[in-house]
Amino acid sequence: MRTLGRLTVTFLLPLLAVAASKPHVVALGKTTAAKLFVGPAEDKTLDITVRPLYVDSKLKEFTTGDSHEVTDREFVVRRAYRINDTLPDDGRKAAKWQWQRGGWLLVDRVSGKISLVKLPDFDPSYSEVSWYRDYAAYCGVTSNGERMTAVVAEIGGKKPLFRKELGKVSMGGPPDSNCALPHWDRQPVRVTFLPKSGEKFSVNVSGRFADEAPDNDSDDQ
Repeated sequence: MRTLGRLTVTFLLPLLAVAASKPHVVALGKTTAAKLFVGPAEDKTLDITVRPLYVDSKLKEFTTGDSHEVTDREFVVRRAYRINDTLPDDGRKAAKWQWQRGGWLLVDRVSGKISLVKLPDFDPSYSEVSWYRDYAAYCGVTSNGERMTAVVAEIGGKKPLFRKELGKVSMGGPPDSNCALPHWDRQPVRVTFLPKSGEKFSVNVSGRFADEAPDNDSDDQ
């Protein structure tokens, strides 16, 4: 009996190893048009596209915008979701669903794992992220909603590599009303911020360190 047991285990182990190493199929579906309500009163709309994210043919999330390849096995994409806009006084009427944009998702094609990327000061309504490698550059909003910040963050980092307050947030406009999408350069690795209420400036990034570039370097952009 012991011999039979050992033979059974020996036979099953390779099968379990093959099952554990089976690759997952991660795919983004077709895009569909949607309306995004913006502004304090949500009386303005933006046209966006939404597409599903599948893992092994199972719907896991909805996404919006372009994805960014981080490594040969991981990519990031922004999450989209529907929120119920039905009031209690609406009674038993059908739910009113509105699309919202959320944070960024890190997707592993090999394991099929989907995780939320932690981006300090990221605000779903006003932050537009510019990606380079595993670095994210964007204009964020402080926790009290009053001040705008310039942020450079790295995936997996607990703190931002760079953070600088830029001034008061102008509420009610589109996402780029406070800050245009930051611009990356490769050699040296540098990102330029373009706030609407101040002068542009650049940040040099090296590994896990980032510092504001001298004024003369920024003028060369």
